[in-house]
Amino acid sequence: MPPRQNNFDALRLVAAVSVMFSHAFLITDGTQANEWLIRLTGNQSILGLCGVFVFFAISGFLVTQSYEQTGDPLRFAAKRALRIFPGLFVAVLLSAFVLAPVVTTLAPGAYFSQSAPYNYVLDNTLLDQSVHQLPGVKFVNNKVGLEINGSLWTLRFEVMMYLMVLALGMLRLLDLRVMVGLLVVGLACLEFQNTLDFLGGWGWLLAFFAVGMILYKLRASVIFDGRMAALALVGLVLSVPLRQFIPLFPVFGCYLALWLALTPHLPVIPAARFGDLSYGLYIYGWPVEEGVIWGLGGRACWWQVFALALPLAAGLAFLSWHLIERPALQLKPRGRPRASLSSPASAAAQRARA
Repeated sequence: MPPRQNNFDALRLVAAVSVMFSHAFLITDGTQANEWLIRLTGNQSILGLCGVFVFFAISGFLVTQSYEQTGDPLRFAAKRALRIFPGLFVAVLLSAFVLAPVVTTLAPGAYFSQSAPYNYVLDNTLLDQSVHQLPGVKFVNNKVGLEINGSLWTLRFEVMMYLMVLALGMLRLLDLRVMVGLLVVGLACLEFQNTLDFLGGWGWLLAFFAVGMILYKLRASVIFDGRMAALALVGLVLSVPLRQFIPLFPVFGCYLALWLALTPHLPVIPAARFGDLSYGLYIYGWPVEEGVIWGLGGRACWWQVFALALPLAAGLAFLSWHLIERPALQLKPRGRPRASLSSPASAAAQRARA
């Protein structure tokens, strides 16, 4: 297989690290008020939330590509399930039966005799966060100190996006007009979230995913252009004083992210040299940071927690990729791929890990 000629791996890695960066402030202070980007944007967004937005934009691009190239709904569903669930199951299992028993104030017999650890593993593996605390576990004395893994809330919506692509593909509606309609709905959910709150987190994250879908469909056009990237950067900067940073991020920020991933004018960073660590960093980052601050006696600065937790989480991500995620992905059902994409950007994207 030829090497990938894009920076999707690097971009996902940066997004995962940005989530850990912002969570370090939240875990140590119990608030995100001192995080750098939220201060820069006047309390509009933390950097880690932008990382989540970028994850969804990349996912929209690559998952749409995956469906079109797979050509079979069952194989597509199997591929997506194998990407999410094996790694997630092991992460929540370790949280409930390795990390929590060390931290809990309960005796081992009292802890393991309760149903909560078992419900935690089952529910969170099934993307239900009804159980997000565990008996006697408090990492730090603030309002987030009881939370076992505050990063997992997005995974349910990620899978909902996969199901949306699957449904649209089966209905032969995976076309540009429908995708633009989804973007409009998503932008409306961001701008009028109180009115459209019945759509919940799915609606709130829809615009970011839809932008990725649209840019995939337009990959053969001149959409990925340096001048357009410059205009997008200007638009993103102006969105801060306009108090529209998040509502405009799908259009400006997500475009910039995908442009950075696909532009041929930047060198390709071998970010997956040691494996695709972004998902592992995402699902292990929070519990590792909580474990670090607990180990430091509940008192530490954000940078201490971040600096100690990042290499530990990266080590777990490395093990997760090589022992769990990659072996699971090798179980993907094989089939004849669709015709290769024609444009340079799309040919690069075709080699990206979906």
